[in-house]
Amino acid sequence: MGFFFLNVSTMAFALITGASKGIGKEIANQLAIKGYDLLLIARNSYELQMVKEEFEKKYGLKVEYLVADLAESGAVDRIVSWVEEKNIDLRVLVNNAGYGLVGQFDQYSFEENQKMMLVNMNALVEMCHKFYPFLVGKGQAYLLNIASSTAYQAIPNMSLYAATKVFVLNFSRGLHHEWKSKGISVTVVSPGATTTNFNDRANLQEKARKAAEKITMTPEAVAILAVNGMFAKKIEVITGLINKLGAFLAWVSPKALSEKIAKGIYE
Repeated sequence: MGFFFLNVSTMAFALITGASKGIGKEIANQLAIKGYDLLLIARNSYELQMVKEEFEKKYGLKVEYLVADLAESGAVDRIVSWVEEKNIDLRVLVNNAGYGLVGQFDQYSFEENQKMMLVNMNALVEMCHKFYPFLVGKGQAYLLNIASSTAYQAIPNMSLYAATKVFVLNFSRGLHHEWKSKGISVTVVSPGATTTNFNDRANLQEKARKAAEKITMTPEAVAILAVNGMFAKKIEVITGLINKLGAFLAWVSPKALSEKIAKGIYE
């Protein structure tokens, strides 16, 4: 069975952060199906090499990667320099890298909390700002930022993580209107529970894990909705009916009620 490729320039590239596994890898996969060559960013060189070999063999496209930790100072500048040296046509930027910490705010050191903020917000904004010159003036380019279903309400015991995703959501929605006339379509995607390693890194407790299992989506399903929404030039995509319903209920319900329910799940 062959793959259907869109009419994409042979030198059109997509850059994806957090691309070695989970949603990031599956977004890269969907872009490869559509004919984009890939630039992959993540922290694990072995996993990146495995993805490179898998996609090159599967699609016959060019796949390159750079090992980088977006919490480290100068990481984005290294990525920019790496891309500049290649003199390529970058058409898609996907800011997928991010993670959460579950537990009371004071449970973590300031340094641990700050590192999460650096990855989830600062690095994302820096990537948008410094890759703007690569995307503008192309006729049509795309920016995809990954938020979270937690962006629609305060989440006790995930207070800071949820706040970082509110930032990503509102920043992306505003940027959509700013950059639309410049030929850059900005889309923000809010996944809910997904079968990735997020829960392990976030220290999610058993009660919350069981609740998440009931509404969990696969990374592939999330990626398909995300990429299709991006190319449809949607401002915002909430993946899955349950997550859409949750966002609506958080909007119409008294805040204290939704926060109390969330606290009971994540304790």
